[in-house]
Amino acid sequence: MNFRLPTLFVAGIAAIGASLVCFSVQSSVVAQVPQTDVQIKLSFAPLVKSATPAVVNIYAKRLVRRKSRGSLFDDPFFNRFFGGSPFGGYTRERLEKTLGSGVIVRANGLIVTNHHVIENAQEITVVLADRREFEAKLVVSDKKTDIAILRVDTQGEAFPFLTLGNSDDIDVGDLVLAIGNPFGVGQTVTSGIVSALARTSIGVADYRFFIQTDAAINPGNSGGALIGMKGRLLGVNTAIYSRRGGGSLGIGFAVPSNMVRTIIESAVSGAPLVRPWLSFTGSAVNTDVASALGLRRPVGVLVEQVHAKGPGKRAGIRPGDVVVAIDRHDVDNLEALRFRIATRPIGETVSLTVIRKGKSKTLMFALVAPVEDPPRNLSAVKGRNPFAGVRVGNLSPAVALELDFDDVASGVIVFDVVARSTAAGLGFKPHDVIREVNGAPIERVEDLKDAISQRATRWRIVLRRGGRDIGFEVTE
Repeated sequence: MNFRLPTLFVAGIAAIGASLVCFSVQSSVVAQVPQTDVQIKLSFAPLVKSATPAVVNIYAKRLVRRKSRGSLFDDPFFNRFFGGSPFGGYTRERLEKTLGSGVIVRANGLIVTNHHVIENAQEITVVLADRREFEAKLVVSDKKTDIAILRVDTQGEAFPFLTLGNSDDIDVGDLVLAIGNPFGVGQTVTSGIVSALARTSIGVADYRFFIQTDAAINPGNSGGALIGMKGRLLGVNTAIYSRRGGGSLGIGFAVPSNMVRTIIESAVSGAPLVRPWLSFTGSAVNTDVASALGLRRPVGVLVEQVHAKGPGKRAGIRPGDVVVAIDRHDVDNLEALRFRIATRPIGETVSLTVIRKGKSKTLMFALVAPVEDPPRNLSAVKGRNPFAGVRVGNLSPAVALELDFDDVASGVIVFDVVARSTAAGLGFKPHDVIREVNGAPIERVEDLKDAISQRATRWRIVLRRGGRDIGFEVTE
């Protein structure tokens, strides 16, 4: 078997004086040393010089309020036996500073960073590589992807910027550079390879589909650039794998540039960030399911429910179908499926490859915005009933996407609960879905109003919380 190493990788190893192991057809091993001045002097320096001016440091300030009762009333003994301070305590305020990185992606001063770097910030300062400082304004902040877009006033100056690459073109083993400001020591460049793609088990964002790299990434690198050998932005560094003691273990994760591009386009257009509606639910095919369906190996997403009025239904998707690809990109789980849909603009049509009864089919799937049908009808519940103090609304596809529910969810959802209200005392929580009241199914807000208008001394209530139904009784 003939193995060929990428030219740049070979030369890069030679440049640091390492021996290169080459595999010929006969599997003989040949040690080589740099042969020319070009090989000896080969360096990432030209790439770094062109890229680093577009990577910035970000300093955010947020006001943090904490309840304090003083040293006596904070004592655990006092709290346990006397229930806390009888005087109500006081609120302490302090200014908290966070450090991160960012990438200029437009010459007019548009900057991409992480949502968690600037979350709740009251003041954001951007420091360029040449040490100039600018006040930044938040344009878009998307918690679902952990991406935020800032803008600074360039006063007509064209800033250096990085062009976005196509993250779908990345292969495991590709060389990458990570640029940021780890630990606040100043701009730093580290090199490594792409060690994995499509990591979907990293729970730092709702859309989980990360590029994994062994390029050193540490606190302060968040929001920095992951670039390829063509100098294009392939990802935004977001998280590291770390044990409880903290510190980097050589595994970092970046949001792919194709997801970042959708956030940038929303910021540029000024339109609200709305992602296409998947309109069906499913789960990853495991070995047992693959065997039952007659598949040669576990692959794709098994469709479980399809919304009756969604684009999935119109495309012809049925429960029991296995979605294995979107526009020829393989999907192995629901997170990968959601990512592929979320990176495409509304109005386009994509092809879904599904396996149905052992045969492959191609379905055309229209990308549309989730509908708010029924209207949310926000209502505050008052009166003498167990729900007094909740604000409820109808759960539509648009609300479901907004609140991270599945695409076919319906019913009446609790948006918030007033502190110290009857509902709060009974344990109601935001995002509870009210299923039944005294045996009557609750499908709309009007159903709940009708149910609580009936005078009762005993209330039998069924809620859905965290994917489970919870039933309980309340007696007046």
